[in-house]
Amino acid sequence: MIRTAVIMAGGSGERFWPLSRRNRPKQLLALTSDKLMIVEAIERIVPLIPIEHIYIFTSEILQNPIRKALPNLPPENVVAEPFKRNTAPCLAYAAVFLTDKYGVSESEISMAILTADHFISTSSQFIQTVDNALKYAESNSKLVTIGIPPVRPETGYGYIEIDTPNAEPNLICPAITFREKPNKETASQFIKSGNFLWNSGMFFWRIDTFLKSIKQNLTSVDDKLEGLKLAIHNKTTIVCDGAIPDAKSVFEQFPDISIDYGIMEKADNVAVIRAGFLWDDVGSWDSLDRMQPLDEAGNVINGKSVLVDTHNSTIINSSDKQVVALIGADDIVVVVTDDAILVCPKDKAQNVRQAVLALRELGEENYL
Repeated sequence: MIRTAVIMAGGSGERFWPLSRRNRPKQLLALTSDKLMIVEAIERIVPLIPIEHIYIFTSEILQNPIRKALPNLPPENVVAEPFKRNTAPCLAYAAVFLTDKYGVSESEISMAILTADHFISTSSQFIQTVDNALKYAESNSKLVTIGIPPVRPETGYGYIEIDTPNAEPNLICPAITFREKPNKETASQFIKSGNFLWNSGMFFWRIDTFLKSIKQNLTSVDDKLEGLKLAIHNKTTIVCDGAIPDAKSVFEQFPDISIDYGIMEKADNVAVIRAGFLWDDVGSWDSLDRMQPLDEAGNVINGKSVLVDTHNSTIINSSDKQVVALIGADDIVVVVTDDAILVCPKDKAQNVRQAVLALRELGEENYL
């Protein structure tokens, strides 16, 4: 069995504007440590899967920045998608790409679908969970996902229902239902029941299992896969600058659909393994206080700043040309770059994308 890791890294990270930009999104920032998040993602999985079997699927604009950030990763393993079509077409492309690359049966390749921009607390526990998930997927025709034990009634995550309340770490059990982002009352009920886990967005399967599920559940992708196979045949071992040209006309026809909605919520062979590590989506500026050190007043501080009577705030100053001073400012986010400043209440940090959309509508693309 050939084990591979596929890291999806095409996101734009708009909720981390103004630090995050079009050619330097969240995965290319150092948000949870002094390392870029995509570097952390590679370093976590290398003890289990050799770097030559790790692949990054991203956008054309991010392909070369990611290659530069990961000089030890074979450059041909950073694959550009021709168009942005969400996670289901991306992973279908990855499955077809890897089958062509290795030239073996689809049943002889397993995939670990990992994330480029999440916080994971303990590498050893992460490796144990991933290894167990892969072993199960390799010996069973199952689509396996990692479920995270919830630690708060989070309304920004999806949940997975299982039939084993308060399951032990690394226990694998069937998924009953996938539930989209609930309100706070429902999320509290989920936690109280002990039957719900956060959906981590990490998946594990043999390629034959995955392609069979696409055929059963997502015909709008399946009926274009033969054309995609022909388009990329014998082009998966070379360093391609941009997307494989012949793949563009096929990939453009794929629907914009997520793997959760297109496959996982419909399939009857989904298994969940309970994580043995802490995890966070790192979805917006207010999430940093869950993983960054806090000062005595509960503030996250990065860069030159002076705080007076300020509490529970996040201050990120990436500019060496100015200092940030806050007086009597509680529960706010301030982010400063050389050309932009963001100020918002911490509980509105999820809405930063609205500022990005407004700038785009004004034609101020140079700030994005």
